[in-house]
Amino acid sequence: QVQLVESGGGLVQPGGSLRLSCAASGSITITIHIMRWYRQAPGKQRELVATISSGGSTNYADAVKGRFTISKETAKNTIYLQMNSLKPEDTAVYYCLGGGAWGQGTQVTVSS
Repeated sequence: QVQLVESGGGLVQPGGSLRLSCAASGSITITIHIMRWYRQAPGKQRELVATISSGGSTNYADAVKGRFTISKETAKNTIYLQMNSLKPEDTAVYYCLGGGAWGQGTQVTVSS
């Protein structure tokens, strides 16, 4: 079974930074899959935040472009989302998606 485990969320003030991690295991190698970060705020639809291809190309939602960076560390089979200049509207549960599986999510709260 494919397993994705997100971590790194927490409470941060506006303008601060967080790095989220998504550790993959169980018959998935991130090198050969498209991996994505989504987020979902209460009462809202889950939205795509960032994508990284098997070849390393990236894409971002307009709302986070220039502030967030998606990357991968193949030796650890892990995807990262570096989030800078955080805004209150970034508050959501963040999920990774790959190999047809979702992680459990990690809460990010941006508040003063």
